[in-house]
Amino acid sequence: MYVLLYTILAGLAILPLFLYLRNPYFTQDLRYTVTCVLLWLRINRIKRSKPFYSMLDCFLDKVKKHPNKQFIVFEKSSYTYRDVDKQSNKLARALSQHASVKEGDTVALFMGNQPMYVFIWLALAKLGCRAALLNYNIRSKSLLHCFTCCGTNVLLAASELRGAVEEVLPTLREQSVSVFVLGEEEEEKCVTEGVNTLSSSRIQQASDQPLDPQLRSKVTLKSPALYIYTSGTTGLPKAAVITHEKLYMASSMQAISGVASDDVIYIYLPLYHSAGFIMGLTGAIERGSTVVLRRKFSASNFWDDCRKHKVTVIQYIGEIMRYLCNSPKKDNDRHHKVRLALGNGLRADTWSEFLQRFGDIRVCECYGATEGNVGFINYVGKVGAIGKEHFLHKANFSYVLIQYDTEREEPVKDSRGFCIKVPKGETGLLVAKITAQAPFSGYANNQQQTDRKKLRDVFVKGDLYFNSGDLLRIDHEGFVYFMDRIGDTFRWKGENVATTEVTEHLIMVECIEEANVYGVKVPGHEGRVGMAAIKLKDDMEFDSKTTLEHVKTSLPSYARPRFIRIQNSLAVTGTFKQIKVKLVEEGFNPSMMQDRLYYLEDSKGYIPMTQEMYHSISDGKIHL
Repeated sequence: MYVLLYTILAGLAILPLFLYLRNPYFTQDLRYTVTCVLLWLRINRIKRSKPFYSMLDCFLDKVKKHPNKQFIVFEKSSYTYRDVDKQSNKLARALSQHASVKEGDTVALFMGNQPMYVFIWLALAKLGCRAALLNYNIRSKSLLHCFTCCGTNVLLAASELRGAVEEVLPTLREQSVSVFVLGEEEEEKCVTEGVNTLSSSRIQQASDQPLDPQLRSKVTLKSPALYIYTSGTTGLPKAAVITHEKLYMASSMQAISGVASDDVIYIYLPLYHSAGFIMGLTGAIERGSTVVLRRKFSASNFWDDCRKHKVTVIQYIGEIMRYLCNSPKKDNDRHHKVRLALGNGLRADTWSEFLQRFGDIRVCECYGATEGNVGFINYVGKVGAIGKEHFLHKANFSYVLIQYDTEREEPVKDSRGFCIKVPKGETGLLVAKITAQAPFSGYANNQQQTDRKKLRDVFVKGDLYFNSGDLLRIDHEGFVYFMDRIGDTFRWKGENVATTEVTEHLIMVECIEEANVYGVKVPGHEGRVGMAAIKLKDDMEFDSKTTLEHVKTSLPSYARPRFIRIQNSLAVTGTFKQIKVKLVEEGFNPSMMQDRLYYLEDSKGYIPMTQEMYHSISDGKIHL
């Protein structure tokens, strides 16, 4: 009897060791499993609730739970959950009375990060309206495109953007759009015809009492809550439809990452983007935490802000972490309370440098598209990975990597006409099955672009998948790695060239701070030849010899950039994603640019590019 008992106890004692040896990530996997199960139970309970439970309802519950808790800290102002609730009640009534906003309307927000942005969104939600989140950097044609593609009835703009609004006013008036600029009383006296001023005095005169929920009675789980625009790196932005269901689901990213209600999250990413609005703002509402809101990113003020406001969670995207690592070192770099960094687009080299310099911060790298129906999260924290496979995730989201022909720009098909899965460790195009559990709502009033993101008859006749447009790789441990965008990967000399890989090697050169790699067409040649726009480090010149030596030792001949363009700064979107379209259009023609241009001559290395050389290459006298 005792022998059996001791045997069982001994077995239980060594079980964790056995499990760890079989799976070194057992503890993290177990914690993630528990979190996902609890989250799944809560979300399913919410989906079944009548009337449905929205993100607005979640906010109102937090107001009841801790009304006096700080919700938004902005510059010298601070607002509790109750303050924000009352301000949004005032705004809802002001919009209803002065702008005739009602349930079912789509209202465009054209402003930068500020508390008013949050007040207005909540006000619109209380009226049963949809919010179109416009990028405040866009102008003229792009602004009109974004405004009209989602059938907007009303435009609300910040006073500092009045000029941009007046540029497109004739077209807005033709479309019978009501235009309101937020401002003070004195601005009402100098209003342009067709532009109304919604003054702070009008807003403050309105009642702050709760609004009747019947005002939003027709809104359902499947109704659009937001229109968030793609970044426009490959053309005009598209309005991704974010339903109330997706908004709540995507807002759970903070919960999965381990954010708690007593955390303080620092949001400087633009609220017009899904990272700032959903992963940041509504994620904080779901957690009931405090938001420190900043107008825009500042590398010089970043850590001072974190220290001042006792920030515990930061967000990042694109090149943000590199900017922080490139800032001058200080003795107090590690003096802060930040414990978690949540975001996407962090390169492995920057990841390691960030941790080494700024201390023991848990980095939670995520992957997902605003309009997509699948995402990943690197809950283990393995440097370089964008996520990790998990059996619960795979059970709910049917995704797969398939073979993709970058030259023909289409999936590879077998003899039966179906797609081919790639084995573990190989790169493939991520596609995810469109189901009730993983829907794809597409783009507002753009059926053509919506259909382009769908793949039909992938593995069987009649199936339907979302085309992510991203090339990923999954290793034998289940870690997921981002390799490239299918539009960015190009083919040269019969080989595939991944721009991300070339970029990572270029920025290792001492004189190069940033690089944007792309492929350009050359007359008389198949495929696209490699080209890189680079930004040099301060007070450094382009070292052509060192650059040549590095690319020759680290890259195969077909992947080495044949042209290098030196710019003062690299163009990025409002969310710090590099823009390639204009660079590709300008190609390697010196007459198309003011920047210095270098050409990789096999026997001489990188030499200054001339117009005569351009013509010789175009005419085929110089063969690449």
